[in-house]
Amino acid sequence: MMTEAESHETRLRRLRMRSWRRGMKEMDLILGPFSDGALAELDDGEFGIYEALLAENDQDLYRWITARLSGQGGEAGPAGFGSLLDRIAAHAAGRFAAPGG
Repeated sequence: MMTEAESHETRLRRLRMRSWRRGMKEMDLILGPFSDGALAELDDGEFGIYEALLAENDQDLYRWITARLSGQGGEAGPAGFGSLLDRIAAHAAGRFAAPGG
């Protein structure tokens, strides 16, 4: 949680580090690049949601994101995370898409 003394830039750096240092390599590869780019575009409310999302279990996060990427349904995760999970999945899909396809 952000303290009054923690600047926006400090919070951003902390969240980037937590995004790149997950328990699962797959989540490092999904959340790390998202945190290097799109994370800076989030507003303060979305920052709080992202911070709460990082407290979730990696296996759950992976299942929620891959359910969005596969387009075949599956467990989509808590509704409060829905919009942010959609953004993360879209970012990952853009990175993993085949060139020219």
